[in-house]
Amino acid sequence: MNRTTLSLIAGTTALAAVTGFAALSAPDSAPGPDTAKAAAQLPVERTSLLCPAPSTSDLAETSYTSFTPVTKGTGSGGKAELLAATEESAAAAPDDKGTGKDDGKGDGKSGKDKSAEPVLTPKDPGKPVTGDTSGGEAPALVGTADGRFAPGWTVQETTEVAAGTGRGLQGVNCTAPDTDFWFPGASTQADRTDYVHLTNPDDSAAVVDIELYGKDGALKSTVGEGITVPPHAAEPVLLSTLTDERQADLTVHVNVRSGRVGAAVQALDDKLGGDWLPASTDPSGSLVLPGIPKDATSVRLVAFTPGDADADLKVRLASPSGLITPAGHETVHVKGGMTTAVDLGDVTRGEAGSLVLTPTDRSVPVVAALRVVRGKGDKQETAFIPATRPVGTRATSADNSGKGSTLSLTAPVAGATVKVTASAGSEGGTPVSKTYTIKAGTTQDIEPPVPGGLKGSYALTVEPVSGGPVYGARTLAANEDGVPAFTVQTLPDDRGTVAVPEADEDLSVLQK
Repeated sequence: MNRTTLSLIAGTTALAAVTGFAALSAPDSAPGPDTAKAAAQLPVERTSLLCPAPSTSDLAETSYTSFTPVTKGTGSGGKAELLAATEESAAAAPDDKGTGKDDGKGDGKSGKDKSAEPVLTPKDPGKPVTGDTSGGEAPALVGTADGRFAPGWTVQETTEVAAGTGRGLQGVNCTAPDTDFWFPGASTQADRTDYVHLTNPDDSAAVVDIELYGKDGALKSTVGEGITVPPHAAEPVLLSTLTDERQADLTVHVNVRSGRVGAAVQALDDKLGGDWLPASTDPSGSLVLPGIPKDATSVRLVAFTPGDADADLKVRLASPSGLITPAGHETVHVKGGMTTAVDLGDVTRGEAGSLVLTPTDRSVPVVAALRVVRGKGDKQETAFIPATRPVGTRATSADNSGKGSTLSLTAPVAGATVKVTASAGSEGGTPVSKTYTIKAGTTQDIEPPVPGGLKGSYALTVEPVSGGPVYGARTLAANEDGVPAFTVQTLPDDRGTVAVPEADEDLSVLQK
């Protein structure tokens, strides 16, 4: 099948094994007398990002925005390339079971080779570059950035679907390849069409298992085992083909046996629109789900604990005035190995909010996500907010316009001061920065700063200056024929720097 040559490169640093945590407090540890010298924070030198195929709808309009913040100490070299996947496999189209599994009879290259010419070529850090495509033939994107373009490289994929299943606004941050993903909030109900999109950036095939967990535990499935994702290719896997059971709330576990992939769930509803469901942060005893829109008409929490032990969690909302407990939802009990869903209704009641989950007693690792609905009747739209890592040193949100963007910041433990920088526009404009104070236990929705003389789209960079951990999310909103279309992207640390211990002695000259 012919594909548009638009594509985006994938990225993870060579040190991407370092993972973030959603814990609400730092561990108590004082350096001992034998501790090595303090590690220096140095910019990463190479990173990769993977973007899933945006849509199968002929009515889809997709834009891509690539941005790298300016980072000290990177030098003047390097480049970022955003390319289409170079080849498709014989299994790229779902088989009669919809799994996309390779039957071993194909040559792995049924599609035509894609051009190696980069579609988006950033010129300088600090200025976004954009590209777009239309229709349902746009492929998954794979890419890399090195040198001064690597630290904090961020790519946003935003799609507008005018009508049909999943109509509305869909957005996703392109992510680094990994080997383990948890997606609470998926579904196999009749009115839902949910796909797991798997993208392999490497030169060898990846082998993936997909496990489904419902309200009573694991769902029986054999076709989800041993899915082959060929080199530089993508596989969409329709969840309803992996099981005969129809369940409203599922947790999807993507486990990579060999290789690595990028993974995201596209959740499309016949009546409530749809959006991308990104992976939850690593299982943790405490979780933060930031950026619930203040006009949300329905909020549904979906949680899962991977182990055998049950988890009991306090449920609190970080509002503009402080932490409050939703009436009737003071705690949630999550049975080990079973997916639990709780309807929180219009929990924000017209104010900014973020959900904070903490253990009532002992800590049991949990993953979680929110399904958020805006609008009423036949004018409703859906988005998802997974539990996320804190902003950390720096986080970036690409693809913002002069209006329709809301930045939500929460400081669940202690107050914090945060610097927010609006980059130059993709077609012109002057960067501008503002500083905000977030009180302990609160969430603040801010209308982000806009570059002076803005032309095109711009990026927002969030950098905590002082205080406790900060969590964030950015909401894009647009009114489409009366439908309050929106999409939410969380703002975890961009992992643009890595800790490198200082050497105790100079070993650059070897003694003879």
